[in-house]
Amino acid sequence: MNRLADATSPYLLQHADNPVDWWPWSPEAFEEARRRDVPVLLSVGYSACHWCHVMAHESFEDEEVAAYLNEHFVPVKVDREERPDVDAVYMEAVQAATGQGGWPMTVFLTADAEPFYFGTYFPPESRHGLPSFRQVLEGVVAAWTDRRDEVGEVAGRIVRDLSQRTLAHGGEGLPAEAELAQALLGLTREYDEKNRGFGGAPKFPPSMVIEFLLRHHARTGADGALQMAADTCEAMARGGMYDQLGGGFARYSVDREWVVPHFEKMLYDNALLCRVYAHLWRSTGSESARRVALETADFMVRELRTAEGGFASALDADSEDADGKHVEGAYYVWTPAQLREVLGQDDAVFAAEYFGVSEEGTFEEGASVLQLPLTGPVDEARAAGVRARLLAARELRARPGRDDKVVAAWNGLAVAALAEAGAYFDRPDLVERATEAADLLVRLHMGPVARLVRTSKDGRAGEHAGVLEDYGDVAEGFLALAAVTGEGVWLEFAGFLLDIVLEHFTGEGGQFYDTADDAEQLIRRPQDPTDSATPAGWTAAAGALLSYAAYTGSEPHRTAAEEALGVVKALGPKAPRFIGWGLAVAEALLDGPREVAVAGPVGGELHRTALLGRAPGAVVAAGETSGSEFPLLADRPKVDGAPTAYVCRHFVCEAPTTDPEALARALGGAAS
Repeated sequence: MNRLADATSPYLLQHADNPVDWWPWSPEAFEEARRRDVPVLLSVGYSACHWCHVMAHESFEDEEVAAYLNEHFVPVKVDREERPDVDAVYMEAVQAATGQGGWPMTVFLTADAEPFYFGTYFPPESRHGLPSFRQVLEGVVAAWTDRRDEVGEVAGRIVRDLSQRTLAHGGEGLPAEAELAQALLGLTREYDEKNRGFGGAPKFPPSMVIEFLLRHHARTGADGALQMAADTCEAMARGGMYDQLGGGFARYSVDREWVVPHFEKMLYDNALLCRVYAHLWRSTGSESARRVALETADFMVRELRTAEGGFASALDADSEDADGKHVEGAYYVWTPAQLREVLGQDDAVFAAEYFGVSEEGTFEEGASVLQLPLTGPVDEARAAGVRARLLAARELRARPGRDDKVVAAWNGLAVAALAEAGAYFDRPDLVERATEAADLLVRLHMGPVARLVRTSKDGRAGEHAGVLEDYGDVAEGFLALAAVTGEGVWLEFAGFLLDIVLEHFTGEGGQFYDTADDAEQLIRRPQDPTDSATPAGWTAAAGALLSYAAYTGSEPHRTAAEEALGVVKALGPKAPRFIGWGLAVAEALLDGPREVAVAGPVGGELHRTALLGRAPGAVVAAGETSGSEFPLLADRPKVDGAPTAYVCRHFVCEAPTTDPEALARALGGAAS
């Protein structure tokens, strides 16, 4: 019997009609494996994963494969986005055993949840050096039946090896100027001078690294840092990873030139990049950065917002083509013939040159991903008209599927991005959307004791506990919303969450764990300070703690942030690409961060000037000083009855000012 019909995860629901007798991750599944004396097949993926769909169609929908699976295994299906803790623990084992990982992830476990054989995607017939899935299943059954002692020894050794892994925290001390300079040097060495970005193919958007580069430039005036950030953002925005018609970014580029994307669109990428481009505009005044930030914000609201006011997780990479087949990228790519059909001959020729569409194509079967390859002057009015007509035609195509589950952490990132973009660009509607998403997180995800649940769907809270990144990113979103709206309740909610972090997620020496001390016990308690596609929970929490301490003067929160940043001292110089958010938080620490109190109206000129300040990680409180919502505003009188700004850092305050230009200079950093 397939047991996925009542799941809240769209990924699990995609498998609810499989002939495989899937179980969700649960104690009952492992009890069943023990009762039947069979191994567990753990299959981990997510709803927008192309190769997860492929393996499902090839194997999990096949009656013969399913019958063999059901007879010899207890099959367990996990959505990695719903259970990042389960995914992290077994992905660590897969990578240790095979040297690589990815999704779908396929792991064979004992009834004690101990892994003994690993893989990712397996084809229906052996090819490219991979055994077929049926061969793998038969091999595991043979080992389980004939060499059980060996299976037990392997599983025990893997679990012992994982449990003995220790994290090099970096010893005592905070990251200082030397470590951040070394990190910048390391990034310079890995920078792709020709194509921009870092490393080779596949090339991922380095959102957290760009945030560090912008903050480093603001604090030190290092032009090279700003140049790498600006050029990388320009290359991404002109390439195929950015949707040139509808806005928003795909997951990554399969090539190093930013030409062909992996077409799934994730909420977290777009939230992070919306904020990055808004911050780039704040640093440079780039009109291109402003356009991309706003188009990405509008994409999130238009395409990902749910009926409850939250934001859905993703749009699928695949959709139906004109022949009704599910094909990766079908919604987004164009041929010259398709351009002619929509635009007519003359405008089609113009569009092909403008968007880089050729007869040979840049993707599959002669289709091209739209880019902006031209650097010279173009007829912008004509381009806008062509873009509008192509977008209207694309709307008639079969749309990619949407993963409607609301993930707490990713919605926290979206709240921060939309709140700031709304404030910077005078778009109060974006601030309203951020506030509605934050309301949903409080109402549905936090519960009466501020313990976050990871996901919800259709207004129904999921069953799985939030992990550290949920607490860190949601607190970050609430703090950004407090700065923009002047509503101290968001500061209070952030404090609730960060108190949970201090109580349940901290270890010795300032370390953080990814799961709470009272969460489900897995074969290892996951702990990872490095960024993946999103900021590490460890450094996300450190950043939120640092900001909260700046708002409130809380010494325990400041101390916890400082202790947690010891890992940046250790890893920043060695692996800067993988601890970008930690480096960005370290920049805020070195700069103070600055505390800005605006005694005056929310949304007034001084408040807006404070929000546009480039000082790394500066916190902003605005409103009337008679209230008690922001401790930062206490005892900050207006000068001669006029709105007044106070800027403090390192226990020292500058003279209060009523002059927006003076405030801008005080918050401009070395770059000014």
